[in-house]
Amino acid sequence: MTPPPTPGPLAPGSLSGTRALVTGSSRGIGAQTVTYLAQAGASVVVNYRNKAARAEKLVAQLAEAGTTAIAVGADLTDDASVAVMFERARTELGGLDLLVLNASGGMEQGMAADYAMQLNRDAQVRVLRTALPLMAPGSRVVFVTSHQAHFIETVETMPEYEAVARSKRAGEDALRALLPELDAKGVEFVVVSGDMIEGTITATLLERSNPGALATRKEAAGKLYDVAGFAAEVALAAVEPVPADRTRYVGDISSFTG
Repeated sequence: MTPPPTPGPLAPGSLSGTRALVTGSSRGIGAQTVTYLAQAGASVVVNYRNKAARAEKLVAQLAEAGTTAIAVGADLTDDASVAVMFERARTELGGLDLLVLNASGGMEQGMAADYAMQLNRDAQVRVLRTALPLMAPGSRVVFVTSHQAHFIETVETMPEYEAVARSKRAGEDALRALLPELDAKGVEFVVVSGDMIEGTITATLLERSNPGALATRKEAAGKLYDVAGFAAEVALAAVEPVPADRTRYVGDISSFTG
């Protein structure tokens, strides 16, 4: 029996008429975020790279609950693949009102030496630029990152994560460089920065290469969010007022700013 869905942070129907695409949403934070958006009434695109069966299963669950949902496979590091994804969004949803840049990586084995930069910087800009023609004034872009990446220029992180952190910070900087263009178009932009998230692939890989890393960070922070809790913050970032510095911090940041 399928367990009941986790109650979402957004009121049912509050996103009716909204069209959303969440990158990397076949599992983890992305899947939970897209579920919360769908529960609030949004029509959603579930993006995946190679987890087609998982994405289709999620889409079936959302559709059963009454949501318009489509699964679209796309390698975000490939121009043509990204173009096809947004063409699907245009033809099947008519456009986009919300883009959540959740997908990231760089700790996988067997990838090119510059894969982290390809995905966490170059692909983020590619995805946003390809999405912009589909987004009207009042639309919003949410970029998901970590405290370890956001503060990497001033606070060291674990050696195992440094390359990823620097690539994600580079991605954030590259997206912020587009703010004049976004502002001129009336598209809002917000960064959601969170600590290590229990239950994510990144946390698992870090723990594998640096046993005890999660417990050490949890002790320092006092609390770490789980996938559902952090995804709720990402979903709220899609609708709540954008902070003046366009950054929404999730969890304690005193270790990074003290």
